[in-house]
Amino acid sequence: MGKLVLGLSAYYHDSAAVLVRDGKPIAAAQEERFTRKRHDPAFPAEAVKYCLAEGGVGLDDVDAVAYYEDPKLKFGRVLTSFAASSPFSLEAFTRVLPEWTSWKRDTVGRVRRSLADLGLGAVPEINVRRHHESHAASAFLPSPYESAAVLCIDGVGEWATTTLWHGQGSRIRHLAEIRYPHSLGMLYSAFTYFCGFKVDSGEYKLMGLAPYGVPRYADVIRQHLIDVKDDGSFRLNMSNFEFLRGQVMTGRGFEQLFGGPRREPESPLTEREFDLAASVQLVTEEVVLKLARTAREMTGEANLCLAGGVALNCVANGKVIQETIFDSVWVQPAAGDAGGALGAALMVATELGAPRAHLAEGGDGMSSSLLGPGFSDEEIARFLDDLGVPYTRLDEESIAKHVAEELATGKIVGWFQGRMEFGPRALGARSIIGDPRDVDMQSTMNLKIKFRESFRPFAPSVLAEEVEEYFDLHQESPYMLVVAPVAKQRRLDAEESAQATGLDRLKVHRSTIPAVTHVDHSARVQTVTASSNPTYHRLLTAFKQVTGCPVLVNTSFNVRGEPIVATPYDAYQCFMRTNIDLLALGNFLLNKADQPAWREQGDWRKEIALD
Repeated sequence: MGKLVLGLSAYYHDSAAVLVRDGKPIAAAQEERFTRKRHDPAFPAEAVKYCLAEGGVGLDDVDAVAYYEDPKLKFGRVLTSFAASSPFSLEAFTRVLPEWTSWKRDTVGRVRRSLADLGLGAVPEINVRRHHESHAASAFLPSPYESAAVLCIDGVGEWATTTLWHGQGSRIRHLAEIRYPHSLGMLYSAFTYFCGFKVDSGEYKLMGLAPYGVPRYADVIRQHLIDVKDDGSFRLNMSNFEFLRGQVMTGRGFEQLFGGPRREPESPLTEREFDLAASVQLVTEEVVLKLARTAREMTGEANLCLAGGVALNCVANGKVIQETIFDSVWVQPAAGDAGGALGAALMVATELGAPRAHLAEGGDGMSSSLLGPGFSDEEIARFLDDLGVPYTRLDEESIAKHVAEELATGKIVGWFQGRMEFGPRALGARSIIGDPRDVDMQSTMNLKIKFRESFRPFAPSVLAEEVEEYFDLHQESPYMLVVAPVAKQRRLDAEESAQATGLDRLKVHRSTIPAVTHVDHSARVQTVTASSNPTYHRLLTAFKQVTGCPVLVNTSFNVRGEPIVATPYDAYQCFMRTNIDLLALGNFLLNKADQPAWREQGDWRKEIALD
């Protein structure tokens, strides 16, 4: 059976479970996909049950449990932070102290009891790792490199906010760190909050908003908020932040610097928000580039691995690649806290003697991040028959051809195939897809399918062998975590682009694939190979045969505020609640026009908290 390690992250956000066998992840999922609570922080009971079932094992068969951070160190940081900001932090301290004195100090004991309550066998030894160690292990150990520099940047773990490591063989060596409260992730989240978006959720909105503005506040940020040295080390000016006091991210300091109070959530966006987003994005990229150069100098390595929440800033990742600081860059697809469960498990596995077997096979060790639950055609047929809805059953080639033909006519398709993705990105297993050549596709998908803000961009999936024909990208990007310019030969001369400002820039058609070309001629690219995802590759190939275009719009199969769909029922429900035209569940095709009327009690939109 081999050595088994169960990795867990829990109690902050994006709780997850991962099962590793002899150093290879065989199952991984976030708890939110099962509970349908976005970013669910609860103990990942359902994810644990899935992982063990997928592995065909019980807890008795598991050699060790790995927890992704050290609660005692974290408690020490919380106490120190509140003491440093006293008496202003007294109210917040009084609010959180009961949790810390009752159970958070004994998080490991709570994990042990929660595992025991599952009734799946005796709980093995629980091995505690540090937060950034878990990030670093998740970045390097499954990477395709024998050795590499490793850079981890996030909000905060126990104390570390930015760490640099050197990965060699099966070991990672800590080289340097920046400690709380000086945090690039916290800086970015402060602007997320100030622009009226939700912290730990809306940062990707801020990144998408940045190209609509100009970085007119960048010097203000450099002069008053963050002092950055040439090596990328930095310090925040805490007098202008409020997060140490435990209530909000920003206050009077930001209001004085940026001309008034924060934007109220869901209120209209103004030029100020566009420019704030552009400014903090630029400064973030500057810091990341300096850190990357330091990582290259300190390690001498030609390859870089990235993890931590800031590694989900795919624009900054793209800048690192464009600057050719490294020959190659690999980003952990579950770069946030969910991926910490994976890193902790892999670290323990290597200490138990597990090899990095994928290095001999070529490629990375993530199985294309398709590590979640899958459903056989028999299970899907049983679900559809029990539901009593009409469908057509096709073979693999036929469904790809039929869906490609429908996409070419402007139809939007829910694509539910194989095992679910681990991490925040839909990669062609739980995706909503459309024709990137359609000039109305972005607005249609945003407003009528996703029910979200019109400015938010969509990503292209492209056949890996065709990527350089459409994008200025010269390495693979299988996990949709790199932004690259659209190739010049695909761009259009758009005179009105120079005159348009703000959201009016959405109306300008910039390329032959307008639905996936952002206002700055960039795109968040996913490259697809036949080996990484044969089913999705087959669809892209069929679409190219029909249209001559090897690119599709790919967005996650969900609506705003909802986790990505996990089951056939989740997919069917989303299909019926939205203006998706067709649903491909495995080899079963459902047409919206043929479905019975969808009825449910109450307004489902009120049940889903906005992100």
